[in-house]
Amino acid sequence: MAQISRWIATPLLTVTLAGPTATAAEDFQACVTRLQSDLQERGRDTTVVEQTFAEVRQLERIIELDRSQPEFVQTFWEYLDDRLTEYRVERGRQMMAEHEDLLWRIYDDFGIPPRYLVALWGMETNYGNHFGEVPIVDAMTTLACEGRRASFFFEQLDATVELIERGRLDSDPEQLRGSWAGALGHTQFMPSTLRDHAVDYDGSGQVDLRGSLPDALASAAQYLHDLGWDSGVRWGREVTLADDFEFDHLGLDEPQPLSTWRELGVHRADGSTLPDSDLKAALLLPMGKEGPAFLVYDNFRRILRWNASISYALSVGLLADRLDGHPPLRAEREDSEPIRHEELQAIQERLNELGYDTGTPDGIYGPRTQGALRAYQQDRGLAADGYPGPEVREALDVEAEE
Repeated sequence: MAQISRWIATPLLTVTLAGPTATAAEDFQACVTRLQSDLQERGRDTTVVEQTFAEVRQLERIIELDRSQPEFVQTFWEYLDDRLTEYRVERGRQMMAEHEDLLWRIYDDFGIPPRYLVALWGMETNYGNHFGEVPIVDAMTTLACEGRRASFFFEQLDATVELIERGRLDSDPEQLRGSWAGALGHTQFMPSTLRDHAVDYDGSGQVDLRGSLPDALASAAQYLHDLGWDSGVRWGREVTLADDFEFDHLGLDEPQPLSTWRELGVHRADGSTLPDSDLKAALLLPMGKEGPAFLVYDNFRRILRWNASISYALSVGLLADRLDGHPPLRAEREDSEPIRHEELQAIQERLNELGYDTGTPDGIYGPRTQGALRAYQQDRGLAADGYPGPEVREALDVEAEE
């Protein structure tokens, strides 16, 4: 989903109200009134604002979905298995063949290879099979009033009203339907992304990301182009690590030239030598030292700008590779139970107590928690992969008992 901090792929979703208490309903209505006032202060048309929020409802289920996204509850293998299916690969290849002329015309205009557009299309809506049927104004208002990402969703509501004012979105509530977080169309653009990057590629005089595949795919290409996509470089690649590999440089903040990774014992997935190149890449271990390893380039960061989930961005890159004829991952799969939210929150609390700052314990495995884990592992002589695997959990348990 373009331009949102986290992502979840859901089938067609029917949202039902959970029956908030009277106090909660009153609080929600007060929030709606405040949002309307803030939008009007920004210069939004009063009539459009009032019409947009005339029948807005609080959707309790949306908050549950926001708190239980796959990145929070699934291992990388589980996430990948749910998305990089053989059906999705084969269907994507069919879509590439069926829309070949359109995709290469878009490539000529924007410089985005077809496999990446089709991979994003497949990840977002399973090639147009699941647009989402949630009333997006209800969903975004619920999330703006809930508070965790209030500023982000206020901006999306502002963009929605602006698009309606400019005639680029139909104000009919039945047309304003999409994902649980407010994303629209084949490639699930958030309203601000639609406003800033969508294009009328079919020449109809309006942008239609749901009814016009040319508009949707060309808009995706425009967005990636605007983010700085380099058509001469891949997203990244699977790699293997030497048995004595030292985890001194790990994560997006510590990219190194391929020549350096080569010296440090990183190889291509097939065991061959990396090129002796100055091209910089970052090493990602989404399941720690026991899982698959990837070197990712700057184009990976552009996929992250589309959706800031490591698992999502890796899945897009890997699906694009499969559409292009590459084999499945070579890494041997080791099944493991996902760390429960409560377990990770307890780990964060323990690390904070020991002086390794994870921020406010929230049970979410993010960069700050990864950094704290790495520092703890380095100080304890453990492999500093930044992952809360069995080894580090056992070490924390032992210290807690001392």
